Amino acid sequence: MLGTIIGTEENDVLIRINVSLNEVPNLVNYHIIMEDEDKKIVAEITNVTDGIAKANLLGEIIDDRFVFGVIRKPSFSSSVKIISKEKIPMIIGIDNYREDKHLYLGESPLYQGVKLGVDVNDFFSNHFAIFGSTGSGKSCSVARIFQNLFEKSSSVPYKASIFIFDAYGEYHNAFKDLGKKVPEISMKTYTTNTYFNNTDLMKIPLWLLGVDDIALLLGAESPSQIPIIEKALKLVTIFAREEDNVIAHKNDIIARALLDILSSGRPPAQIRDQVFSVLTYYNTTELNLDTPVYQPGYTRPLKQCLLIDASGKIRDMELLTTFIESFLADNLELVLPDGTFTYSLEDLKHAMDFALISEGILKSDKVYDDTNVLKVRLHSLINSSYNVYFNYPKYVSKEQYIKQLMTSIDGKKAQIINFNINYVDDRFAKVVVKIYSKLLFDYTKERNERGTMPIHIILEEAHRYVQNDNDINLLGYNIFERITKEGRKYGILLGLISQRPSELSETAISQCSNFLIFKMLHPKDINYIREMTPNITDDTTKKLKVLQPGTCVAFGLAFKVPIIIKLAMPDPAPSSNSSDISANWFIQRS
Repeated sequence: MLGTIIGTEENDVLIRINVSLNEVPNLVNYHIIMEDEDKKIVAEITNVTDGIAKANLLGEIIDDRFVFGVIRKPSFSSSVKIISKEKIPMIIGIDNYREDKHLYLGESPLYQGVKLGVDVNDFFSNHFAIFGSTGSGKSCSVARIFQNLFEKSSSVPYKASIFIFDAYGEYHNAFKDLGKKVPEISMKTYTTNTYFNNTDLMKIPLWLLGVDDIALLLGAESPSQIPIIEKALKLVTIFAREEDNVIAHKNDIIARALLDILSSGRPPAQIRDQVFSVLTYYNTTELNLDTPVYQPGYTRPLKQCLLIDASGKIRDMELLTTFIESFLADNLELVLPDGTFTYSLEDLKHAMDFALISEGILKSDKVYDDTNVLKVRLHSLINSSYNVYFNYPKYVSKEQYIKQLMTSIDGKKAQIINFNINYVDDRFAKVVVKIYSKLLFDYTKERNERGTMPIHIILEEAHRYVQNDNDINLLGYNIFERITKEGRKYGILLGLISQRPSELSETAISQCSNFLIFKMLHPKDINYIREMTPNITDDTTKKLKVLQPGTCVAFGLAFKVPIIIKLAMPDPAPSSNSSDISANWFIQRS
């Protein structure tokens, strides 16, 4: 026997060690069994001081099966033993390993030769989080996990769809040769590097985006800007299609804007100048400054009807008003794009220009300030190098586009779809990740056979994207929070990888069911993990400060108890090594 139970403290028991500590290994983190006649209780030793061991109660062995949770504490007469190595897999490992059901993650650093892993369903059918400081081994471990998954010898996860948003372009090297090892497996890479010709450039069909997506793309900040975007998208359904309808709608919008100006009650000179301004920038072949205005006896261009007479009035105000009213059309219906036709950023710009004047931008300084910023940002996007990401070469539907994303060059199913977003700024990268996440969420949600095509979104540097930001106030939801709350039933799951969990959305973290936490030093992050994650004890968080690179504390639904896992180095490794300063600094003197 290892010792005798001498006391209890909440969920811990105190054990007086009866054997020489020189004859047993370092007992901390080892598992013990406390056995009475009618029960076998399992605990983990968390501390040994002056021959007294403190052990945290974990669960019971019932009918040769480990069950987490303890209802009754062990009696003082219980026999206390270190669990034999043969029974350890029952507690921390995998019983009856099957390639099509289980996944090995790594080995136990405490019990030599004991492999540790998870039930694939328990881990991958739930959202998960991987946290750790820089240099703790996160990227290498993520690569190792997916290499283990895709390099199985007899069972191939051919229908898996893993979308990785790669903040630094690290993972291409780790997965590019998977197909050579397992012919059924393919990776497809998209890059944001416009100067790199060997990889597909990331391109998003603009017509697949909705009002919320455009709001994010243009950096909308207020709910009052949403109707402008919605109006612009409704107008683009006309401007990008039949020209006759374009002219009719343009005429109607321009006419309404002009009538608002003419009836504003402002000084005649100001009215004249505003009408000139509108018709200079917004006009059609039928309604412009030179459009002929007919009246009995003679005809003159519209601009001459704006002349101010000696009394300081626009003499032909009534005539002008009647003429412009003739361009109004009450039977024109506007609807949002349905994704069945193409349009470009230029089409959207023209639609936005008309949406602004139709919403009364010229009548109110406040409306102008709220809405003109959208126009400026859209123009900036068109004139920037980022416009190439929306220059999709041909029409595709949403379903066709997503299937193309998941199809490799040779026409086979691609299991890993890697987006290298290293070549765009953080703001644009955040928008891109949100747009793709919403696109994939909507796709899985709209499928008739719900949950039959699981999609995993893996976010490297997740704290850049999954934040407590303004989306709730602007759109009424945050797409990542929606996915973590609703996505599981549709088969769309998030994997959050971050070195700063305290900067992540609290809602998103609270919905994660499994955690792999590598070495962490920042007190704020450690406290945050303790407060936000379930079933984590103070003893577990203390381990986080002293973990070796590539070693993590794992806990959650897929793990029977919190365990420490040592993951092997991936082969090949991701491109995540630190700069070799000495090699880059020093030269040899001749």
